[in-house]
Amino acid sequence: MTPDLPRLYAALDATWPAAAMVEAGPWRLREGAGGGKRVACTTAEGDWGPDDLHAAEKAQHLLGQVPLFMIRQGEVALDAALEAEGYALIDPVNLWLCPIARLTDRPLPRVTAFAVWEPLAVMREIWAAGGIGPARVAVMDRAAGPKTGIFGRMSDRPAGAGYCAVHDRIAMVHALEVLRAHRGMGLGKWMMRCAGIWAESQGAEWMALACLRDNHAANGLYAALGIDLVGQYHYRIKVAA
Repeated sequence: MTPDLPRLYAALDATWPAAAMVEAGPWRLREGAGGGKRVACTTAEGDWGPDDLHAAEKAQHLLGQVPLFMIRQGEVALDAALEAEGYALIDPVNLWLCPIARLTDRPLPRVTAFAVWEPLAVMREIWAAGGIGPARVAVMDRAAGPKTGIFGRMSDRPAGAGYCAVHDRIAMVHALEVLRAHRGMGLGKWMMRCAGIWAESQGAEWMALACLRDNHAANGLYAALGIDLVGQYHYRIKVAA
């Protein structure tokens, strides 16, 4: 059965995990440790009221984080309430999904893409060049399930780095980065296929990704590979007075 959105959100939490998660009333609070919005946001897991919003905001301040909520599909009331409280919409995200078999139907060219864990030093350098620093690499390190790095080469040179992990038969690719000099040459497609081949060997049946809507190159890549756009979410962040 095709995974529904709650199952994709669960895979997102498991494959790109927060430093800590706390259930507090109707909220799930995440401590990000500098790893970005996905691991620092708060989500609604039960019925909430205005007082609950203020309690969640206070709790996030106690964690040393700017109040930040993930708004998933259908959470219209929460979205409106946060907007009324002065929260700005930020970073709309697309969710992509396809059967893993769409990525495993052809062999990889030799010395083009490799599944390797732990990440090589050159992979960390490629991530750093794309703004994916040690705090985000630490997110990968703490994922508990099957995981791998994806190392891409082009013209006999290191050219790309990515990360893939599996939860509940869903593989998710994160932190896919190709050096600027090697973009537009098809390496991203081969790295995604490499991730698919590895994930299939780990029992995954589906490939999923979360990508900022304004990342037109990445969204175009996923569409070209036959991956389907299945959902969207965004964040609301507290705007300083």
